[in-house]
Amino acid sequence: MLVTPAVQPKSPALVTFLERGYFEQASDFAAIDAALAAGMVTFYVGYDPTGSSLHAGHLVQVMAMRALQRAGHRPIVIVGGGTASVGDPSGKIETRKLLSRADIEANAAALKAQLGRFLHFDSGAPNDAVMLDNADWLLELRYIDFLREIGRHFTINRMITVKTYRDRLEAEIPLSFLEFNYQLLQSYDFLHLFRRHGCTLQFGGSDQWGNMVAGIELIRRMTPEGEPGTAHCLTLPLLTTADGKKMGKTERGAVWLDAERLPPFDYYQYWIGCDDRDVAKLLRIFTELPVAEIVALTQAGGAALNAAKARLAYEATRLAHGQEAAETAQTAARQAFGGGEDWSAVPELRLELTEIKLVDLVTHPELEAFKSKREARQRIEQGAVKIDGEPCIDPNRLLTAADTHGAHLRLQAGKKTRVRVALQSAG
Repeated sequence: MLVTPAVQPKSPALVTFLERGYFEQASDFAAIDAALAAGMVTFYVGYDPTGSSLHAGHLVQVMAMRALQRAGHRPIVIVGGGTASVGDPSGKIETRKLLSRADIEANAAALKAQLGRFLHFDSGAPNDAVMLDNADWLLELRYIDFLREIGRHFTINRMITVKTYRDRLEAEIPLSFLEFNYQLLQSYDFLHLFRRHGCTLQFGGSDQWGNMVAGIELIRRMTPEGEPGTAHCLTLPLLTTADGKKMGKTERGAVWLDAERLPPFDYYQYWIGCDDRDVAKLLRIFTELPVAEIVALTQAGGAALNAAKARLAYEATRLAHGQEAAETAQTAARQAFGGGEDWSAVPELRLELTEIKLVDLVTHPELEAFKSKREARQRIEQGAVKIDGEPCIDPNRLLTAADTHGAHLRLQAGKKTRVRVALQSAG
């Protein structure tokens, strides 16, 4: 559902936020709108580099950053190398594993490469995105000085009203003092960016609201009277699908943006497989098609809605992986699900095996068409698996390298899995 504030925005950026579904709440909607309408605003979004890839659940923030940059505003992407050493307790019921500096730096480099698909970093434009690691300033802090300068502006009374901390305490789940410092560090990030880079806006998921408001308050308290000291924040919706699942999650796990972890074909298929009820919303949020075109694409059902899903899949894949990958995925989908024998664009699974049982193939770690061998046996016996277009109902059927005739087997497993399989000896 789109959120509509009482005041109609004047800035193109907030108009886009509202019509695309990027907006949830703001610290001061009118003030943010006025700033965005007046000229270039520097804003920031933070990412915790505890993994080497973003996933589809991050895409609302990424698309919102892209929309602001396209409207002329300047993104700062904070890779939380410093705060990752502490661990953000938001939405977590247990203490996070702490990473080494080498792990954090490697993950940060991978995230920048993925974000580079959506943002321009080094084009020479005034609003080029900048990526910073908060370890550069947080790791140099002297603890006693930090407590005296920053910590005195925070009260325990107020901090434990933040939902993240309150939930952990009420559930009697341990909350380490290390994690309790996270809000101070994130607030200090905003203060640092405000002072050094003229950053006046932060946005993120609704679970970050308490931390962001704390940053605004810290800036207000530490800005000398008579100097500009206005900072703001807004939150984006945490999306769920029509069936109540978190956006970007499947039975196999997260929908990664890293092509090594999730091939573009599978990424394309994720969007194709979305619930009919979500198509219009997903087209608004995850593509840049005009709203009028989205309405036209989704106002009818049946084959027309399937065409809308195909357009969603193509546009989303193009943004994440590039036009060539999107076109290849589109061709592969038409081949794999069109009933023909040409599967030349369909992804290949090459196993260094001379033979394998069918039940072992469809549950292979690199395929995982079914969750377990028990389920796989049942589905095979029900005719849910085809080899070269022919149903195969024997779970124990032995597939050999000779069956491929030097080429591939066309494997169909269930409604979604389509892959070319090649068996070969390790030598």
